[in-house]
Amino acid sequence: MDLRQLAALVAIADTGTFSAAAEALHTVQSNVSTHVARLERELGVTLVDRAAGRLTEEGEAVVARARRVAAELEALTADVASLRDEVSGAARMGIIGTTARWLVPPMLAAMETAYPKVRVSVLEGNNSTLLPALTAGGLDLAVLNLPIDDPDLVIEPLYDEDLILAVPLDHPLADRTTVTMADLDGHELLMGPPGTAFRGDLDRAAAAAGVTLRPKVELDGLRLIASLVFEGFGAAVLPSAAIPRWLDPGTTFRRIPIEGADRRGVGIARRRRGLPSAPARVLHDVLVDVLEAQAIVIPGVHPVTAR
Repeated sequence: MDLRQLAALVAIADTGTFSAAAEALHTVQSNVSTHVARLERELGVTLVDRAAGRLTEEGEAVVARARRVAAELEALTADVASLRDEVSGAARMGIIGTTARWLVPPMLAAMETAYPKVRVSVLEGNNSTLLPALTAGGLDLAVLNLPIDDPDLVIEPLYDEDLILAVPLDHPLADRTTVTMADLDGHELLMGPPGTAFRGDLDRAAAAAGVTLRPKVELDGLRLIASLVFEGFGAAVLPSAAIPRWLDPGTTFRRIPIEGADRRGVGIARRRRGLPSAPARVLHDVLVDVLEAQAIVIPGVHPVTAR
């Protein structure tokens, strides 16, 4: 078994065909076929179902492990470079959209100044897309909604965030200065689907208040929900920072504090197995520093990370 064989199989997983994998690897299709065939003979299993044009269950397992191997090799190179007082290499992070909007721009600027040889890749998504990418080795770290119950991950709380009610100007609650969760009883809300982290937070808070929230539409993405509120499509409970500072409440919507509501927790996660690479470590530290600085000007964000 060698790295070329693993790279060929990963390329097939990423591109879907042998020919596309060859193009991605800048080689010919026969080389890809040979590498995969040799790997199959060595492992004694079929890794690619040629007739169906997809990986077998064994192939998926090998690809998941191969991605982690590639990440460790990349980290090895970066760590050696860092011993020469030069942190370089790639750092890949995922981040939920409502946090990415205000945290990523200053974080990238700080990284470019402090570590110009680190190549930062950012994947915006939600827990349901970022968690699999992190556990599979496609990301070095991820900023996610809490809580997360995964024994294979190390979770570090980053900040807590106030919840607010955002409503169109013609909403029955628009003239209120504050509301409680109980006040939302009977009002339709734009909400995430059941099973998502933030929806779970809201359902628990509503249950504690003795009410059941009524979804008008279920949407997987807080940025999308916020955008629909700003367009007047409906009301929603949102994390405080989901509303951009430059957007003026009162023009198309109202921002109303929710009294007695638990805050939304956000944390940073990494895989428990393996050491983070030098680029990933400095990215983590810069991210936390920038977060603490930004929290001063972002309403409702309360850092909890202890350095």
